[in-house]
Amino acid sequence: MRNLKLILAYDGSEFVGWQVQPGRATIQGTLASAIGRLTGENVLPQGSGRTDAGVHALAQVATFPTASPIPIDNWIKALNDILPPSIRVLEVREVAADFHARKSARAKTYRYRIYRDAICPPFLARYVWHYPFPMQEDAIAEAAGLVVGEHDFTSFAAVDPERVERIEKDNHKGHGSAQEKINGEDMNVRTIYSSRWVREADELIYSVRGSGFLHHMVRNLVGTFLLIGKGTLTPEDLRRILASRSRSAAGPTAPASGLYLVGVEYV
Repeated sequence: MRNLKLILAYDGSEFVGWQVQPGRATIQGTLASAIGRLTGENVLPQGSGRTDAGVHALAQVATFPTASPIPIDNWIKALNDILPPSIRVLEVREVAADFHARKSARAKTYRYRIYRDAICPPFLARYVWHYPFPMQEDAIAEAAGLVVGEHDFTSFAAVDPERVERIEKDNHKGHGSAQEKINGEDMNVRTIYSSRWVREADELIYSVRGSGFLHHMVRNLVGTFLLIGKGTLTPEDLRRILASRSRSAAGPTAPASGLYLVGVEYV
C-alpha cells in the first residue's frame, strides 16, 4: 500500500462542503468517486479539515491509501480528466504511511474577501462578500491583532455536537489530543500566529494563520470585526467577547462565499 498526498484547489460554490453526504455533492465524495473510477478501490480521502458549504480552497490537502500501481506522475492528469472543472488536483506525492492530512497538520492559513465597491461584478459574486456599506476600515485593521496569541475561541465557534461526540469517542479510545478535551478547558483553545486586514483595490481582505480553526471560527471573527467597523462594538468589546466564551456575545457569521483555505503547513 502507498499513502498519497494530494493538494487540491476548488470552487466550493456548488458543493455542500468537504464532508461526504449521501445524495449530495461534496468535495470528499466527488474525489472519492474519481479515485474509485481510476483504481477500482473504495477509499475515502481524508482532508486537512472540513470546509463548509460554499467555502473555497486554494490548497486543501488530502491523503488516502492505495494499492494502485499508477505512477505518481500520471495521477494529476488522470484525476483531473475525471473530476469536474470546479475541482483541480495541483500536486500528488507519495508520503510516509503515518502521514495524515488532518492529524499531521501544524498550521493553516485562511483568507476572507470583502468587496467594497457599490456594484459587485457578476463574475465575482460567488467568491466575495459584497459589503458596500459605510465602515471604519482603519478600526478593523487595528482590532485584528487582538486575537493573536493563544485564546479560548468558544465565542467564535459554531455549536457542533458531532465534533463533541467525535472527541468523546477519541478520548475514550485514548486517541484524544491535548488540544481537544471535553472535561477540561482546552477544547476550543487555538493559537493565532497572525491576523490582519489589508485593502487591495476594491477589496478588504482578512488573512489569518493559526494552529487550527474551529467550525465557523473565521467567519464569526469576520462578522465581529465588521461590527467594530460599523461602530457597534469597540476593540475593548472584542477582548470581552473572547473572555466570555459565549457564542451569543460575538457577531454574526459572515457568508461562506468570501472564505478560502489558502494553505496547510506540516513539519
